[in-house]
Amino acid sequence: MPKNDRLSGCLDEINLEFVEREATPKLLMKLSIQLHLAELSSLNTVLFLEVFGVDRVRSTVHNWVHKADLQPETGRSSNHVAVDETVIQLDGEQHWLYAAVDPDSNDLLHTKLEPTRYNAFADLFFAELCEKYDVDDAVFLVDGAASLQRACRKHDLDFRYERHGNQNGVERVFREIKCRTLCFTNCFSNAEAETADEWLRSFAFAWNQLI
Repeated sequence: MPKNDRLSGCLDEINLEFVEREATPKLLMKLSIQLHLAELSSLNTVLFLEVFGVDRVRSTVHNWVHKADLQPETGRSSNHVAVDETVIQLDGEQHWLYAAVDPDSNDLLHTKLEPTRYNAFADLFFAELCEKYDVDDAVFLVDGAASLQRACRKHDLDFRYERHGNQNGVERVFREIKCRTLCFTNCFSNAEAETADEWLRSFAFAWNQLI
């Protein structure tokens, strides 16, 4: 599907029911939300709005993304699911980011941000993933992380060790997220974990529409 068709579909799925009194045209609001999630910092997003004669501050763009409450589509089934974990800086402190990707479509299925690396958090991540998607018969692709393999066994999920290959889908997502958190300090600087989790879900929504 051409990228412009996917972009149009994405815009249609952005719900602006939260808008009460907002002078900005809804199409520009949707474009701003999408562009911010796809590639633009909040500063560049407000500069984009200025081209159309709309004067807004960066916090306004942040609030639009937050209130739109975007979520990746759930309920789908996958034959393979690649799962990995990495460290993310959140307001100067390390947090563990868990992510699951369908390597056949490169869709980002689920993310979870936790302050520490405990087996219980890995278990919870897999429990949420299984609740949202039809993956009971999927083969899970994991690296050597003991917590991920343990969680697969606990949930009776078929898994195999894979360091590269299909596992690269998760690494690609991690690289993109880390690039944004390094370049766009407004994303995770002075942000609470709940706010970062919301941004990650919104990012997953945009990622799945535009990849």
